[in-house]
Amino acid sequence: MNIVLVSAVALIDRDGRVLLAQRPAGKVMAGLWEFPGGKVESGETPEQALIRELREELGIDTWASCLAPLTFASHGYDGFHLLMPLFACRKWEGTARSREGQALRWVPVRSLGEYPMPPADIPLIPVLRDWL
Repeated sequence: MNIVLVSAVALIDRDGRVLLAQRPAGKVMAGLWEFPGGKVESGETPEQALIRELREELGIDTWASCLAPLTFASHGYDGFHLLMPLFACRKWEGTARSREGQALRWVPVRSLGEYPMPPADIPLIPVLRDWL
């Protein structure tokens, strides 16, 4: 089975809210909410992938020193297995804005479970809730 490595981040604002992005129409699992991030490209570390993805998708800049490994997801989908480290980040430059048509929402950590998410993201919520 093919293993796909995806890096994700819980961006945490000053009020303790976490940023969720909604998968746009036309993508697999469209309409579901997820933590920002994306596939780790060949030759990239998970941190480098997140820095690139955050710049491309949200127009913000952060640094590897600001990405704290928190937990990970390991989930089997049809045709591939997803391995997804989740990092926590409280420091970045710029204002997160949708650059790829995805809806964005700052969500109180206690409300994360109210948003429909891909199966791999759901087990990350209790870890994040306990940590914050």
